Amino acid sequence: MYTAKGTLATRQGIENYLPMVRRAAARMIGRLPANVEMDDLVQAGVIGLMDAMQRYEQGHGAQFETFAMQRVRGAMLDELRGTDWVPRSVRKSQRDIAEAVRALEHELKRAPSDAEIAQRLNVTLDDYHAMLVDVRGAQLVYCDDYEAEEGDTHYLDRHVAPDTQSDPAGQLADRRFREALVAAIGDLPQREQYVMSMYYEHDMNLKEIAAVLGVTESRVSQLHSQSVARLRARLKAW
Repeated sequence: MYTAKGTLATRQGIENYLPMVRRAAARMIGRLPANVEMDDLVQAGVIGLMDAMQRYEQGHGAQFETFAMQRVRGAMLDELRGTDWVPRSVRKSQRDIAEAVRALEHELKRAPSDAEIAQRLNVTLDDYHAMLVDVRGAQLVYCDDYEAEEGDTHYLDRHVAPDTQSDPAGQLADRRFREALVAAIGDLPQREQYVMSMYYEHDMNLKEIAAVLGVTESRVSQLHSQSVARLRARLKAW
């Protein structure tokens, strides 16, 4: 499976790891709007897999599967970035919600309610809930966050540390971010904590979460979007 130089044989490797690419695409597609094609993500993922095979060498610490998955997901995110499906109005709504949450948390010293956020945005509660549903599909990747300056390297080279064990500063920053994220999730309203736990820890879909909570799928989508807005507001400094 490896060449004389210690790199992976491309053709055999693609066949062996294609199921991994498809699983990554299937996991990602479930959180995207219906107009995003599964085949497009798989194609981008295969390109990322080939890139991983060319770059990976045995004996460098990380297992190939871990290294390759970073490249596969990065290639899929870059594909989504290059073909951004989200209208500017949705991006604006996303920023407005995050800013409203941030301002209210500063004023109230607690997590604001739906009604308080809606009032801050000067919209009805129903309109605010509709905004939450609209922005859900925009929460996987934010184009502005991944936009490269001229001469910048690949997305993963800029945002994924290749070896945090040999980079104490990077390791410390990663630990602090994780601690900040855990604390921010702990400050979410209890129902939103349940949604985040079921969605991300237990890999449950909206329908399953709705059944557990006894609400509609649309309401779960709203709760998820609102949770993400709260976390983005709390972690803006990162």
